[in-house]
Amino acid sequence: MAKYILGAIATFSLIILLAITIMLFANAIPFFGEYSAFDFLLGNRWSPAADPPLLGILPLFWGSLMVTFVAMVFALPIGIATALYLHGIAPTFIRETLKPLIEILSSIPSVVYGLFGLTIMAPFMQKLLSLPIGLCAFTTGIVLGFMVIPIVVSVAEDALDAVPKSYNEASLALGSTRWESLVKVVFPAAKSGIFAACLLSFSRAIGETMTVLMIAGGAAQISLSPFVPMRPMTMAIAAEMGETPQGSTHFHALFAVGAVLFLVTLIINLIANKYAKKPIK
Repeated sequence: MAKYILGAIATFSLIILLAITIMLFANAIPFFGEYSAFDFLLGNRWSPAADPPLLGILPLFWGSLMVTFVAMVFALPIGIATALYLHGIAPTFIRETLKPLIEILSSIPSVVYGLFGLTIMAPFMQKLLSLPIGLCAFTTGIVLGFMVIPIVVSVAEDALDAVPKSYNEASLALGSTRWESLVKVVFPAAKSGIFAACLLSFSRAIGETMTVLMIAGGAAQISLSPFVPMRPMTMAIAAEMGETPQGSTHFHALFAVGAVLFLVTLIINLIANKYAKKPIK
């Protein structure tokens, strides 16, 4: 009986996912009958209020990449180093204490991170770096980094745990120190799983909405500097959808932005899943 109940729940979940996907693309496709796909994908201006509206996704896509890049630069070294420490160096009682505390970070609502970034991180970064405004891609990326660190630590440590203990024991028997064995034997053997952790954290960061909405600043622009306000894709959808007339070109354009984000995260997750299933070598 339990088998059929679980099967029904799984099937229902797949149906809901399929319905969401159909709804997303059904609302996105009409946009390309009204607006050039070339101008949408390669246009460098997002100005829905212009006449005619300018709906190029590049500034939004660039904003998403910029905040995610900052998040990865901040989170990956800390997350991977923490996973290595917990797996091979930390005493048992420290590991059993730290790991649950780190995983608690993933249960904190994103709006709380947004409030933290808005009230504490933004003024601090503005003062520390002498910025004209603290609401920028850099601040957003740092806060997103805090959000994805638990993913990096959890998945990376699982990958390290999956390495057969005989690898470590053989390395120690040959005279390696614990640190040398961890870095030169265990870590390379787990590199596929650790790469999957990096991809999953990237997917999580690029799809975050509430934190980005509160901290990123909202300027749809392409800049090489992370210290200016930007408007990532998720922010554009969340900020503009409520005030957009249903059925308008702008309305369908936001669904098209959502479709692009959906495809990007889907591809990243598929690649991560492929690497996560690679056998230990």
